[in-house]
Amino acid sequence: MRVSPAGPRVLLRRLREIMAEPINAQDRLDKIVAQIAGNMVAEVCSAYVLRSDGVLELYATQGLKREAVHLASLRIGEGLVGTIAEEARTLNLPDAQSHPAFQYLPETGEEIYNSFLGVPILRAGRTLGVLVVQNRAHRVYVDEEVEALQTTAMVLAEMIAVGELEGLARPGTSLDLKRPISIAGIGLGEGVGLGHVVLHEPRVVVTALIGEDAGHESERLEEAIASLRLFVDDMLQRDDIGDQGEHRDILEAYRMFAHDRGWVRRMHEAIRNGLSAEAAVEKVQSDTRARVQRQVDPFLRERLHDFDDLANRLLRVLMNKPQGPGRSDLPRDAIIVARTMGAAELLDYQRENVRGLVLEEGGPTSHVTIVARALGIATAGRAANVASLVENGDAIVVDGGTGEVHLRPTPDIEATYAEKVRFRAKRQEQYRLLRDIPAETRDGHRIKLMMNAGLLVDLPHLAESGAEGIGLFRTELQFMISSKMPKLGEQTALYGDVIKAANGKPVTFRTLDVGGDKVLPYLRTAQEENPAMGWRAIRLGLDRPALLRRQLRALMQASAGRDLRIMLPMVTEVEEVRRTRALIEREIAHLTRHGHTVPSAVRVGAMVEVPALLWQLDGLFKVADFVSVGSNDLLQFMTASDRGNMMVASRFDPLSRHFLRALRAIVKGAGAAGVPVTLCGEMAGNPLAAMTLIGLGYRSLSMSAAAIGPVKAMTLALDAGKLGAALDSYLDAEDGSDGLRDKLTAFADSEGVPY
Repeated sequence: MRVSPAGPRVLLRRLREIMAEPINAQDRLDKIVAQIAGNMVAEVCSAYVLRSDGVLELYATQGLKREAVHLASLRIGEGLVGTIAEEARTLNLPDAQSHPAFQYLPETGEEIYNSFLGVPILRAGRTLGVLVVQNRAHRVYVDEEVEALQTTAMVLAEMIAVGELEGLARPGTSLDLKRPISIAGIGLGEGVGLGHVVLHEPRVVVTALIGEDAGHESERLEEAIASLRLFVDDMLQRDDIGDQGEHRDILEAYRMFAHDRGWVRRMHEAIRNGLSAEAAVEKVQSDTRARVQRQVDPFLRERLHDFDDLANRLLRVLMNKPQGPGRSDLPRDAIIVARTMGAAELLDYQRENVRGLVLEEGGPTSHVTIVARALGIATAGRAANVASLVENGDAIVVDGGTGEVHLRPTPDIEATYAEKVRFRAKRQEQYRLLRDIPAETRDGHRIKLMMNAGLLVDLPHLAESGAEGIGLFRTELQFMISSKMPKLGEQTALYGDVIKAANGKPVTFRTLDVGGDKVLPYLRTAQEENPAMGWRAIRLGLDRPALLRRQLRALMQASAGRDLRIMLPMVTEVEEVRRTRALIEREIAHLTRHGHTVPSAVRVGAMVEVPALLWQLDGLFKVADFVSVGSNDLLQFMTASDRGNMMVASRFDPLSRHFLRALRAIVKGAGAAGVPVTLCGEMAGNPLAAMTLIGLGYRSLSMSAAAIGPVKAMTLALDAGKLGAALDSYLDAEDGSDGLRDKLTAFADSEGVPY
């Protein structure tokens, strides 16, 4: 028998009255299942709640044996109820006992019931329990009844989410919503952060679930959808949004989803069943999330993020909440949790309150990671689904070294990491004691330890770490965190501040290295199938000489009367260095002609990060005043492994024989030509890899400020000559094995070198 269209609305209204009654949680739950059973003319209504141990416990029933409450249970995947929880989907069966997943629980007395309708209790796509109705008659429940049960399950989801049922848990158990969860991500920024979750895109909490007037709620929804569509259309028409590029593709996808008729129709159906417009958006999005998360197609799972963002924006319009996250009033121990975020967005937060950053996406070289590392924030990336598993204020621990993230950690885990923080603080203090001691190996080789930087917030670390200068200043970060192209004066001011903060120590400025994964929304570029090997870095600068000349002019004005070191990224041919030198000479002539003081000397260097340059080293050393090895890109291109693709980036070890042979050829060639060489990639900041580089002959390394202490401690304990002889034998051998990590760790252990 079909229920009337008013049926769900009447039921929701009655449930709202029950929720307002001053009764205990068990009585409220008992009344709710009784009300559902009566409204749906069901002989049984039962509510199962998911515990932290993966067990669905019967919390309330109307129709089954009352003594089974808090005794009957099924594991996830076990029985019909467990199947619904595992797959987050509805089961509608005329003969439940004939279903292969059926499991009889004698304590419930359910053997006399045949028809079965069960729906997952969902919140943000996460299963919190299962709601079931049953009848003796063999029947298939109609769509209106299914929708009614799904809608009322939202009421139970809120009861669970606010913790009202916590007191009903059996001794020694807790609800799944509060259970500790550990996620294995990847470490992106050294350090450990203990604190409380601050969602970068805070989940909009819908409190008004029930709509009194379906027509009015539908009008509100249509107005909000129209506003959302207008927002997306306006974004696509903005002058600073290029005609092509990944950012435009994302907005085009948003527009497609905003006009999706199926999405809108399902929300209107939920409103007709008694929900408010806000609750309808939340219900449809939760159903969509639960369904898509079961898919293995990565494209569909990626599109879920677009739907999440769209639904969140729609909720904010409906509830008149400002778009975007709040940045003020952070807890003193904030751990920011986000699916992804831009570098500028991180800088909006109160730095002194941010203890950590956890990203569902993000790799070691993503923009926000670079900024987080500069700020000294413990950071983990690739933390699967983390933003859906937490609530604002949840306790959390992030290990930036290992990438481990612990949500709602147990006391012993908290204690372990608190001890790790104390140990790290002691170790940092030991490194600080080494700050003014020259980095010299046991056999007398002086090693220059430089610092990588890219923002003014990096500069205080120069003195704190004892770095001998800035071996790599990433000028593109100023461009990445700006909403428009930085003007000449803005660039000049930044470079001048950097030079002043360096206080006489050398600074090597890398010219603008954008393109590839570093997209500037205000810079029009053509869409590329493989942007990492496309129009980027010095290629872009030489093709857009006005852009490169403006930066060169700013660098020269900031360095008036001083030595200026300019490094060119992604050089592929020696001719690119010659062409850049010609631009530099042109700018010197221009500044001199107009009465400006020019630098006392301009030294031009090239980054060796494209394998083709390995066969042009002799020519390169004739035109470059110095070279810097970019080990990140060089390894990426030599192994054809996208460093942002976690499926392949970790397959190739920088301490492999073929890569170390290439690094040896560079340092030996530079030494023979009398050209200074520095390595400024991720390898330099890892003590074992840095040890290997010193063994190869590198005497200048540039790394993050936090890495200087550990690398210096390693250097002071190392006999470079002994390692160099061992390395030559390792590299010249042909024993069928490419990896040398085991040999190098064995050497360090035998020599007492800390790594």
